[in-house]
Amino acid sequence: MRKRMVVALLSGLALVGVASPSSGAVEVTRSGDSGPVVVGHRGAPGYRPEHTLASYELAFRQGVNWVDVDLVPTKDGQLVARHENEIGGTTDVARHPEFASRKTTKVIDGVSLTGWFTEDFTLAELKTLRATERIPDVRPHNTIYNGRWQIATYQEVLDLTRRLGRELHRTLGTYPEVKHSTYFSSIGNPTEPKLVALLNRNGLNRPNAPVVIQSFEVSNLKALSKQVRVPLLQLTSATGAPADFVAKGDKRTYADLVTPAGLKEISTYADYLGPDKNQIIPRDAAGNLAAPTTLVRDAHHAGLKVAPYTFRNENSFLPANLRSSADPAEWGDIFAEESAFLATGIDGFFADQPDTALLAVSGA
Repeated sequence: MRKRMVVALLSGLALVGVASPSSGAVEVTRSGDSGPVVVGHRGAPGYRPEHTLASYELAFRQGVNWVDVDLVPTKDGQLVARHENEIGGTTDVARHPEFASRKTTKVIDGVSLTGWFTEDFTLAELKTLRATERIPDVRPHNTIYNGRWQIATYQEVLDLTRRLGRELHRTLGTYPEVKHSTYFSSIGNPTEPKLVALLNRNGLNRPNAPVVIQSFEVSNLKALSKQVRVPLLQLTSATGAPADFVAKGDKRTYADLVTPAGLKEISTYADYLGPDKNQIIPRDAAGNLAAPTTLVRDAHHAGLKVAPYTFRNENSFLPANLRSSADPAEWGDIFAEESAFLATGIDGFFADQPDTALLAVSGA
């Protein structure tokens, strides 16, 4: 296993922020110096539209030291922060008549999608768009921010991270995720060389740099393990298989990756496992949390740190017995869910509401 000072990167919490779901107003209090790491998943999308500079800034101000940044390329080879390359659901592109002809249908990792795709736009064109809330039915309060912020580049996120780190007097970092690696390589617009170049340009391709690279695919992480000196995180899903495996005819699935043999192989190129949380504690037929699996123990035995995804406060995402009502947008007992997962020994986790996740970790 490649050693990259993982313990240092898993250093703990400096601040805890408490915010209301409606206002997003943050009250910051002191917390401990160690504990499982909370990663702001796409920033703080429980309060601001995801992957915007405002979402990342709020996450840092709420107290996390890390944010998750999904990366997709533009037509002219820039990396922007979007959960998917299809941007019809997270921007106002449909309101731009000049881009009506760009709407198309593509097959991405075996799924047919119709919309607008970042690889068909230059960065300058994308900058004319504005971000919108991805799940307005669940997060109606976030819709008041529709149209306020541009699509951010990864460089802009890194610049924000450095600036806020100086202001907040702590080291802040990013978890960049390479999205749809096989697809982008197949169209001659691969993400990985652009990411490595950005890390080099920003002095971040070094041990102890505040960066952890993620991917749901395997081949690209294995290649990156020979090109970068920062930790790598292998993401897995509760269903399906890595897109690169499917493309190559490899019959292995994500379930195979989380067997003891699969975890041992992951440890040869990565330092972290990022499983779907249902792979750690599945839900029963009624939608309640069932008994934990052995995944955390098995991953630790293989030398991997474990950081599952994604914890969200709204009822629609919670186990049935932890929901507060039938309203999908209301908050349920997120503390009970996060406490159950913390009890399994996880080393960190991704959360849409960083403030409440930090409180769960602190035990407050």
